Order: sequence, then structure tokens, then C-alpha cells
Amino acid sequence: MYFRQEIGKWGESLACKYLETNNYKVIERNFLCRQGEIDIIAEDSLKKELVFIEVKTRSNLKYGNPIDAVNRQKQKHMVYAIKYYIYKKGIKDIPIRIDVIEIHMQERNYKVNHIKQVI
Repeated sequence: MYFRQEIGKWGESLACKYLETNNYKVIERNFLCRQGEIDIIAEDSLKKELVFIEVKTRSNLKYGNPIDAVNRQKQKHMVYAIKYYIYKKGIKDIPIRIDVIEIHMQERNYKVNHIKQVI
């Protein structure tokens, strides 16, 4: 596995731990379909919303903040994948939300930034 992939998987695992300690129930990870990929699908237990989450992990800001990588093209693929997921699972009458979780790594420390309702 490549270094970037390892960092990405580590960031997703960290994001899941963060979510579980903040009243979310992780339903699925790495949902993949022809339309795109969804890193984490979770239920916000407090708001009773289905949340589709993109996780971006960065060790430096050389290429900008992690959220900057969630450009229009990435958003478009996410929306298509979400529509397919909803169709495939037969989900009806449940509010949904799209979030981004940024993981900023600095040596042995990290910071989690949960940005809600990005689209």
C-alpha cells in the first residue's frame, strides 16, 4: 500500500472514532460504485439524519486545506454515488447531509475539523 493510501485509511479510522464519540453511528465505510466513492456513511443520532462524509487527511498545507480537495468535480461524483446508495438501499423520508472531515497531521499530533453540510 502506498504512503498516501495508508494516511488516508488512518484518517478514515480516526474520523470513525471521532464520529462514534460524538453521537454518530457508523453504518458503512468506503461505499464504492460506478458513480464514485463515499468514505463514511453514518447516522447522526441527535438529528436523525443520514450523513455522507468525505474524509481528507493532510500532513501539510502545501496544496491547501483538505477541504480544498473537495472541488466541484468531487462533489458531483459524491452526489451521484449518494443518489445510487439511496436508490440501492430503498431509503425514503430520511433527511440527509453531506459533511467533510478534515484531519490535519503534524508529527505525532492531529486535529479533527468536522465541516457540516458542505453541499
